[in-house]
Amino acid sequence: MCGIAGIIGNGVDRRTTVEKMTDILFYRGPDDSGHYHDEYMSMGQRRLAIIDLNTGRQPISNEDDTLQLICNGEIYNSPELRAELIAKGHQFKTSSDVEVILHLYEEYGRDCVKHLRGMFAFALWDTKKCSLFVARDHMGQKPLFFYQHDAGFVFASEVKAILACGLVKPEIELEAIWHYVSMRFVPDQYSMFKVIQKLPAGSSLYWQDGNVQVQRYWDIDFNKKISGSVDEIEQGLHDVLYDSVKSHLLSDVRVGAFLSGGIDSSTVSAMMAKEIADPVPVFSIGVKEQSYNELPYARMVVNQYGLEGHEKIVEADLVHLIPTMIQHLDEPADPFGVGVYLVSSVAKEHVKVVLTGDGGDENFAGYDRFAGQRLADYYAMLPLWLRKSVMKKIISLIPESFEYKTIAQKARWMNEVSMYDRGERYAHSLSILRFTPEAKSHLFSPDAQQQIECVNSDEKILQFFDANNANDLVDKMLYTDLMTRMPDHLLTVADRMTMAHSIESRAPMIDHRLVEYAASIPAQYKLKGNKIKYILRKVAARYLPDELVYRKKQGFGFPIAQWMRSDLSGFLQKLFAESRFVELGIFERKYMQELLDEHLSGKIDHNFRLWILLNLEFWYRIYFENQSMDEMREYTDQLMAV
Repeated sequence: MCGIAGIIGNGVDRRTTVEKMTDILFYRGPDDSGHYHDEYMSMGQRRLAIIDLNTGRQPISNEDDTLQLICNGEIYNSPELRAELIAKGHQFKTSSDVEVILHLYEEYGRDCVKHLRGMFAFALWDTKKCSLFVARDHMGQKPLFFYQHDAGFVFASEVKAILACGLVKPEIELEAIWHYVSMRFVPDQYSMFKVIQKLPAGSSLYWQDGNVQVQRYWDIDFNKKISGSVDEIEQGLHDVLYDSVKSHLLSDVRVGAFLSGGIDSSTVSAMMAKEIADPVPVFSIGVKEQSYNELPYARMVVNQYGLEGHEKIVEADLVHLIPTMIQHLDEPADPFGVGVYLVSSVAKEHVKVVLTGDGGDENFAGYDRFAGQRLADYYAMLPLWLRKSVMKKIISLIPESFEYKTIAQKARWMNEVSMYDRGERYAHSLSILRFTPEAKSHLFSPDAQQQIECVNSDEKILQFFDANNANDLVDKMLYTDLMTRMPDHLLTVADRMTMAHSIESRAPMIDHRLVEYAASIPAQYKLKGNKIKYILRKVAARYLPDELVYRKKQGFGFPIAQWMRSDLSGFLQKLFAESRFVELGIFERKYMQELLDEHLSGKIDHNFRLWILLNLEFWYRIYFENQSMDEMREYTDQLMAV
């Protein structure tokens, strides 16, 4: 795992600048650094040594030094590729897994990415052609951002490194914020900053003579289904998943796992225990609030397989943690990231590499909303007038408990999504707990709304939902999630929060071969009736007790909604009173205050919306007012003071 950066062109002292850019990414690779410079290109890497600890320093060159490579990630099929390439006459300089990319490029050119199995973001400079080839892995586990300007081209693993080059001044990308407040992630090529773009997952970029070509090299096809009995398909899934876990153990350092107590991470941990002779170190965190705590289930797996369990009960100081998370994300933080950040802080004391259960829900329909979409079809049989008037009023009378997945939340969700159909329903369902189009019309000022070119955030979802890659409703939802929420939200958070602690996270359940196999499984074996993750649970049942496998999905979290009504109420009042987004003329103060008042009075649980607004305020202060972490802590303490 590493951080990479590079600059083509003039206008700055490239040598000094690229070293500054890589130094900013120190935490992504604290073990070593390396740089390459020539007449046109300067590029560098920070290294977290995982494979080939002694000779794997980057940049790495080919036999005649005409190709220079820097890479962030791991190539899990590198042993097989290395043997094939040596048989063809290629000579290797290191034992590094990523060196195969150089020789694959010599053999196949830009199609080299189609031969890779792993997680990666790499840059390959061809000194003879003066061309740059960069690519991200199939699912987007590793990040890559770029900025093209008249004088050349800049790229890096994180936005902050591009900002450090001095060629681009930070400006708010208002359209990214418009979509973010609805979807919880920044879609497409956007970053939160104007002119700085994100290379999409499964895509490559070719630069030569100032011209840029971006091309998608991989996609998922849900239309080609495998046949066979459910037992045969389950066996196939087991074998593909086990092979993925086994391949992800490639390492010259000790490998552990994040163990949440859910079936995904528990199954991965159990399979690891079958492959590794010594006790596998696993890391779990819990909270005192038992409705949010999954530690008892994690302990079941630890005891069953004799794992080396490490756990910690956390009382997250969320407000003070948010600035640090934002600093690593370069965008607003997410509650999901809190758990990843905290468990990474435990793991860093013991290992450099962890396997996770990320991807189980997105491949096998593991969220309640997948089943909810079907239930909405039945609920929609009620007359529209009844749902719009009578049912809406009845639901509004359900008291809020401000707990996790409350009846009030579910009822409002069901009634609102029933007003839509198919893709529109699914797209709208993602924004209900955040900012719907109607809510955004109140939140954003008229002037700000006029600056938005694409006002329909649902289009970011529908472009995938309506694609011809899938026919079944469940498959359409899964494809959409895998192309949007997975690379732009879940994997973004997982990468930044683990790398904040110099931890490499690997996710066997989003290995692209497993994703392809999962897509080929008939939808009725993923969501069977209202049974989510049906086929994956059958595989998990081979390894785990029924009490864990067939329990109701819980999910890790914190009682944020309750905290906002108690310890954080005064903090939010003061923060919103001096909102930078109001001062900039982007948000409407009156609507922000209405949301806060309704939450504090117990009328409506707005914690998801308030979290977004809180984070945007902190994000602005960090990136546009240059507030340091010490200054943000002092500012937070002032707001928290009674």
